[in-house]
Formats: sequence, C-alpha cells, structure tokens
Amino acid sequence: MSANQEAQTDEMLALESIYDEEEFHRTESRQRGKIHLCLELPPNFRLLVKGEACVECGISFLPPLVLSFELPTDYPSSSAPVFTLSSKWLSSVQITALCKRLDELWEENRGNVVLFTWIQFLKEETLEFLNIQSPLEIQTVAGQPHYESGQNQAVDTAVEKSEVQELDQRAVQEVDPHTDILTQLLDFNEAQKQKVFDSKVFCCGICFSENLGSRSLLFKECQHVSCKACVKEYFKIQIRDGKVQCLTCTEPECMSLASPAQVKLLVGEDEFARYDRLLLQSSLNRMEDVVYCPRMSCCMAVVIEPDANMGICPSCRFVFCTLCKRTYHGLSLCKEVQMEKDLQEKQLIQSYKDDEALSEDWVMLNSKPCPSCRSNIQKDLGCNKMTCVSCQQYFCWKCLVVLHKKDPYRHFRGDTNPCNSL
Repeated sequence: MSANQEAQTDEMLALESIYDEEEFHRTESRQRGKIHLCLELPPNFRLLVKGEACVECGISFLPPLVLSFELPTDYPSSSAPVFTLSSKWLSSVQITALCKRLDELWEENRGNVVLFTWIQFLKEETLEFLNIQSPLEIQTVAGQPHYESGQNQAVDTAVEKSEVQELDQRAVQEVDPHTDILTQLLDFNEAQKQKVFDSKVFCCGICFSENLGSRSLLFKECQHVSCKACVKEYFKIQIRDGKVQCLTCTEPECMSLASPAQVKLLVGEDEFARYDRLLLQSSLNRMEDVVYCPRMSCCMAVVIEPDANMGICPSCRFVFCTLCKRTYHGLSLCKEVQMEKDLQEKQLIQSYKDDEALSEDWVMLNSKPCPSCRSNIQKDLGCNKMTCVSCQQYFCWKCLVVLHKKDPYRHFRGDTNPCNSL
C-alpha cells in the first residue's frame, strides 16, 4: 500500500470514528464521501425573512452545509480533494467565498490530510468568516431565496474577504421549488430540537421515573415534561369523561394545553375520534352564529346570518326557525318564544313582589319605629336606651317612650321598672 493510500484510509477511518452515520457517509468502492455540517448558533439567534411579508423568529438550528468530496490517488502528497459545497440558506457568493477559503487551507497544509481541517473551519468559523450575525436576513421572491450584490453585510464581507470575482462551480445553492425557504428552515429547526430533546433524560413529575425524551412529552407552552405513559392514561380518562377542554399539562395549577397532534400521538384511534368530535362540538357550541339542525337523524351544525331566525341545514336541506326549532314560519314571532318571554316577565315581576314582601316581613320582625320620626330602628346589642339615626331622638326600646334629652337614663332607674333590663 502506498503512502497516499495509507493516509487516505487512516483519514476516512478517523472521520468514521468521530462522526455518526447521519453526519458522515462514505462510499466504500471509491475514496469519496459526504459530510453534513451543522453550525453552532449563538443563544437567542434570530432569523429575518423578507418577502411579500416580513417574518422574524427565533431559531436554534440551521440546515447543514454539505461537503461532498472525492480523494484523488495522489492525495495528500500532490493534489487536493475534489469537492462541492452546498447550502439551502447561504447565497452562491457566500458559498464561493467558503470554497476559496478551503483552497487556501489546502495550500497552507499541502502534503498533509486536510479534510478534518476543512470540517473544523466550516463548523466553527463559517459565521464569523462571513460576518453573519443575528438576525440572519434572507430576501425571498415567491418564497425562494433571492440575493443581490451588496444586499446585506454578510454578502459584502464575503466578497471583501475572499475577493470573489465570479461564482465557483463547486458552490451549490440548494433550492426546493416546491417549498418556500422559511418553511424549510423552520421544519429543520423543529426536527433538530426534537432530536436533541429525544436524547436527554427527564424525571416525570407523576411517577418520578427517569425517561429519555423519546419516551416523554413536552408541553410547548410551559416546557413541562412528563412521561408518555402517565400522560396517556390521564388523556384517556379525560376523553372518556368528555372533558376534552381539560387536556392540560400534568403539573399542578398549570393550564398549558396539549395540541391535537400530541393527543393523537398518545391515544388510540377510537379515543382520538371521540376527542376530535367533542372538541369540534365544544367549539361550535361557543359560536353565536352556529346552531344545530333540529332533525334527530341529522343534527348537522348550521351557520346562520346575524339577526336572522332562519336556518338551512347544509346536509338534509331542512329549513327551520332557529328560535322554536320547527319548520320556518316566516317573519312572525313564533308563539313559543312569545310565551317564553311572557313567562319570564311574569316570573321577574313575581320575584320582585316576593322580595319586597320578604323585606317588609323582615323589617316588621327585626325593627321598631322611632316614636318621633317613625324611622325603622334595629337593635343589635346594648341597653334599652336607643338613639334614632335619623332625628337623634332618645327613646326606650321596650316601651317606645321618648326619653329626656338631659337625663335619658332616668327612665330606667328603679328596681321595679320593667324597662331597666336588657
């Protein structure tokens, strides 16, 4: 085996030992491979996509740079690896600048294996080299990335640093014409976040067992985590009892709701069908412009016009009055509604009369009239000497005699006076 072949074999084996199968793929028949390089984004990194609308959102992961390479027979003694570099979110100018930098790194390390050096540069220095800072700005046309010279600082810096004169044929900008770039970036971000979550260990607050994230459920609003087994049983009980609005986080006093997708992931088909039906019905019940077809064999939800009392079932075509739920009878007010209004008015009037009568009875039982101004006075505690809150007159509670202003207690002196007791 030649020195070049030995160096190539050792380098490929080293890469296989460092990176997993998702990151590094090697073609056995020839000395070629492909490596996916996910960049480490700083905390609170933002993405700004400008197109028909401007959307800014937080993001933790971006689609990887893909380095495809083939090793010539005289690598590393004479020739550099043959490569292409592709990205979904970098411009062709930026990728060209990276390609030029990889050429420079080869020149600096000529005669030595260089793949690991390239990989480290792309993973750790790409953002700084292209001066990409938060927010990462991407201009779109019809949902696809669109770059113009001098559009943003990152492109300008790439041109300035690498003195790019023309686009490199090895620089590949991947574009999916069927999906807009924002959707691609957000989908990848969510998938990577889920992958990181699945590999972590969490303690369930219900059974207190430790489980991998792949066996746990994360409530998105509150970020609380419980094991899927416990949450599944909780969801099944709530759905069985018809409490589909109560599929909340299992932490005490936390009202974060589970998404329908999370419910579907845990429960069986029958339980989810019941959940879906009850959730729809609950939502319709809260809508003021929705009633149900009165035919027992139909019961289809019917949308009605504002201030209208006619409904037309879209399923059975039954035309009905939304007030009395019978066949539509024109603009005249239905008898049942009028009778109900009359009954409600009578009940309201009677309740006023009953309340008034009860009030009068209570006053008669619990108060006495002031002998001076006839205001009703209630005695809570104390002696029988009373002071009217209206006219300030003193009087005896027991016999209602007006008491002397200067000596009101003279009336209560003497052991035989029946009014001197409480």
